[in-house]
Amino acid sequence: MSSSAMYKFWLGNEYFDEQTREELQKIKDDPKEIEDRFYKYLDFGTGGLRGLIGAGTNRMNIYTVRRASQGLADFINSIGAADRGIVIAYDSRNMSPEFALETAKVFAGNGIKAYLFDELRPTPELSFAVRHLKAAAGVVITASHNPKEYNGYKVYGEDGGQLPLEESNKVLEFMNKIEDITCVKLMDKDEAIEKGLIKIIGKEVDDAYISKLKTLCVNPDIARSVGENFKIVYTPLHGSGNKPVRRILDEIGFKNVLVVKEQELPDKNFSTVAYPNPEEKEAFTLAIELAKAENVDLIIGTDPDCDRVGVVARNRDGEYVTLTGNQTGCLLLEYILSQKKAKGELPQNGFVVKTIVTTELAKQIAKEYGVELIEVLTGFKFIGEQIKLLDENGDKKYLFGFEESYGYLAGTFVRDKDAVVASMLIAEMAAYYKSKNMSLYDALMELLNKYGYTIEGIKSYTLKGKEGVDKIKDAMEKLRKDEITKFGTVQVAAVRDYQKGERYEISTGKRESTNLPKSDVLYYELQDGKSWFCIRPSGTEPKIKIYYGVTDNGIDEAKAKLEHVQTNVLGVVENLLF
Repeated sequence: MSSSAMYKFWLGNEYFDEQTREELQKIKDDPKEIEDRFYKYLDFGTGGLRGLIGAGTNRMNIYTVRRASQGLADFINSIGAADRGIVIAYDSRNMSPEFALETAKVFAGNGIKAYLFDELRPTPELSFAVRHLKAAAGVVITASHNPKEYNGYKVYGEDGGQLPLEESNKVLEFMNKIEDITCVKLMDKDEAIEKGLIKIIGKEVDDAYISKLKTLCVNPDIARSVGENFKIVYTPLHGSGNKPVRRILDEIGFKNVLVVKEQELPDKNFSTVAYPNPEEKEAFTLAIELAKAENVDLIIGTDPDCDRVGVVARNRDGEYVTLTGNQTGCLLLEYILSQKKAKGELPQNGFVVKTIVTTELAKQIAKEYGVELIEVLTGFKFIGEQIKLLDENGDKKYLFGFEESYGYLAGTFVRDKDAVVASMLIAEMAAYYKSKNMSLYDALMELLNKYGYTIEGIKSYTLKGKEGVDKIKDAMEKLRKDEITKFGTVQVAAVRDYQKGERYEISTGKRESTNLPKSDVLYYELQDGKSWFCIRPSGTEPKIKIYYGVTDNGIDEAKAKLEHVQTNVLGVVENLLF
C-alpha cells in the first residue's frame, strides 16, 4: 500500500481514535509529511522500535506498539513459551505508561501472562526481572536519552539481553505477516487481571535486584567507613533512577547524597533540561550549582531509563569537569582489576568486553592485569551475548564491560548496561580515592600518566526524514565504492569494513576477516598505529556518527592530534552528506 493510501486508511477508519485522526487531518495538505509518516512501518531492529511519538506507521503510537507486541506474541507462541510469560517495564516519557499497558493487553489477548511493573523502573531492572522470573522475554518502553518527542520499545530475550539478531528477525517476520493492523488481539485490562494474564509486580523484584547489586561492591568497608561524611550530588534527570540509585547508595553506606530537587521527580517533558542526556554537561547545570554550594567533589547523573550514567568531578583548581564515558569506564576498569588483584581475587580466566568504538586505553589496562579483552560491535547487546557465550556457557569469568556512550556493567545477573550498579561502583571508587586524599579527577590524571594520553571525540549529524536516511546510505556507499584511504592530510593504514566482514591493509593489500557479525560500519586505522576513526549510521536514530581516538606523549599533543584528525575527516564526510 502506498504512503498516501495508508494515510487515507488511517484517516478514515474508526478503529483509530479520534485524537489520531484529528492529528492526521492537520497534515492533509502536506504530502511530504504524509510520506514521512507512512512510507514504511517504524523499523524493528535488534533493539526493537524507536521513533517520534505521533500518528502514522513510521511513528511511535499505540497502534505500532500493538503491532510489535502481536509479532512478539506470535513468536513466543511459536516456540511454545507462552506459559513462562513476559515482563514489561517503562520509564517517565510521554506515553510510556500507556504503551506499556497496550503491550500487556496484547499479550493477554494472545494467552501470554504479562508481568507489568506498578510504576516506572530502570531498564536494567527489566533485564534482571526477566531472568529472576524466568520469563520468555521482556519489553521496556523507553527512548533512553533521546529528546522528549521520542519513545521506544526495547525487546529482551530469555537471558535478559536484548533480543539477538536471529530472534529479532523472526519477530519481524511475524510482524510483516500482519496484513491488517486493526486485527491485533487485545484483552481488556480488568478482564486480563481477573484471569491472571496481567500480574502487577514491584517490591519483591526491587528487593531481589538491590540485594544482588550489593554483592558487587569491590570494597564494601570503604563505603561504610567513608560514606558517612562523603558528599555526593545525584540527579536522576526526571527519570527512573531516583529510587533505586538513592536506595543502593544508602544501603551500602553513603548517607550524604544530595538530590537535585528540581530534577528529582518524573517529568515526561524533562522541563529543566534541553536534552536529558548525562553525556552533555548542560544536563548537569543544576547539579553543579548544588555541588558548588555544598562543596561536593562528585556528581552522578543518570538518564531517564537509568541505563547510562554521567560523572562530574572537581579538579585541584575547584573546577567541575565532565568525564567522558571512556574516562569513567577506564577508571572503573582500573579500579576493579587493581583491587581484585590486590585481594588475590583476580581470576586467571577473567575477561572484559568493550565495543569497537570504545577507547583503546582499555586494552592497555586489561594487558596490565593479564585479563583478556574482547571487542564487539557497537551496542550493549553484544556485550551481553559474550557473557552468555563465555561465562554462562563457557569456562571464562566476566569481570566488566563498557561502551563509550556511558554504559557500564559489572555482574552477570543483568545483561544490559546498568546505571544503578555503575552509580554504586562510581561512588565506592570515589570514596576509595578520597581515603587516599585524591579526587576522581586526580585518579584520572594518574591513569593517563600511567598508560599514556589517550583521548577520544565524537561528532554526529542528524538528517531527518526519508531524504536524510537516503543521504546517509549514499555517503556510506560512496566511502566503500571509492575505497577512500586519505581524508585531507590524514593517511589511513588499514580499513575495517564490517559490512564486508574484512580488514584491508593499504600498503600490502592483505585482507583478513574481522571475525564479527556484519554491520554498516567503516573503521579506519591511522599510520601511527595508535590512532583511529570510525564512521557508522546510528541503528536507532536518523544520524551518522564519526568517532575518533588518538594517543600521544602529552595531553596537549594528544589534543592537537585529535583536532587535526577531526578537521580533516569531517571535511570529507560533510562533502558527502551536504
